[in-house]
Amino acid sequence: MKRIFLVEDDQAIAKNLILLLRSEGFNVTHAPTRGDALAALGGNKFDLALVDISLPDGNGFTVCTEIKATGDVPVIFLTASGDEASVVTGLNMGADDYITKPFRPRELIARIDTALRKSGRSPAAFEIRGLHVDTASGLVKKNGHDVFLSALEYRLLLVFINNPKNIITRSRLLDELWDAAGEFVNDNTLTVYIKRLREKIETDPASPQIILTVRGTGYRLGGENAAK
Repeated sequence: MKRIFLVEDDQAIAKNLILLLRSEGFNVTHAPTRGDALAALGGNKFDLALVDISLPDGNGFTVCTEIKATGDVPVIFLTASGDEASVVTGLNMGADDYITKPFRPRELIARIDTALRKSGRSPAAFEIRGLHVDTASGLVKKNGHDVFLSALEYRLLLVFINNPKNIITRSRLLDELWDAAGEFVNDNTLTVYIKRLREKIETDPASPQIILTVRGTGYRLGGENAAK
């Protein structure tokens, strides 16, 4: 289980983020202040940190410096202002990304997944039933042959790969496709995309073994999968 270090002083935001991250399968450690954050770093190892730039007893830049000193841990800054100078300062200090509040939950999860993949803390390759997905290059193969997916189809596949043990609801998939497309995606459209994806990656689309339907709920990834 990946460990996320959340440094955020707004209790309401922190509570919502903790619920979101835990629902995605992350272990979350929360620190509301710079002092608490520096104390929590002692003896703890994290896979990624979400750090608010503005803290009641200082700023997130020093926290970022301390986190980076413990190892090559990805840091994503949370900023309410979108202030360009703060963002540039953060990136120059080694931060991997930033996101401006208020942000969409799915966008944050996508950025976390990307940062983990870039840092090598998330599998770069995934295999299931003859399907090979290289998330570093974006290449997809089925039984050794190239599979050409649209951007939305690939995004849909990544949702399942990044959540191999979870049931993914249709409403969550709609949120994911909305983020990828930047436009409204309705329930009927989702059904079409699932059908198209199955036609490209399943050995027998009429009897899918990779993307399974969970009646009345959504979908989940099939068994016999492995991360490389």
